[in-house]
Amino acid sequence: MRNTLKLEEILMFLGSIFLFSHYDLAWWWFPVFILLPDIGMLGYLFGSKLGAISYNIFHHKGIAILIYLIAFHLESHIGELAGIILFAHSSMDRIFGYGLKYADDFKHTHLGWLK
Repeated sequence: MRNTLKLEEILMFLGSIFLFSHYDLAWWWFPVFILLPDIGMLGYLFGSKLGAISYNIFHHKGIAILIYLIAFHLESHIGELAGIILFAHSSMDRIFGYGLKYADDFKHTHLGWLK
């Protein structure tokens, strides 16, 4: 099952690249933007509870989709790109086993414990 979940995440990541390719940006912007959602880890400077909350806000696929849909409705291409990048980053993290965080420990995720 673990391989099936990874394959699903890979396909979602590739779908994000496909959506990104429809914008008038050079391809190299994608790898530049893809790590920006990790700014959510800064919350860990203030403890594991606040860290988990801020991390999860920047890594929740539902929030990414909501941002994209609101931006699409408002015709905000920057907002749409933000939603795509958040979604792509979340998929990329899950490919490597990083899930949404629990407040007790950074390594405790909804996908299990990180090694």
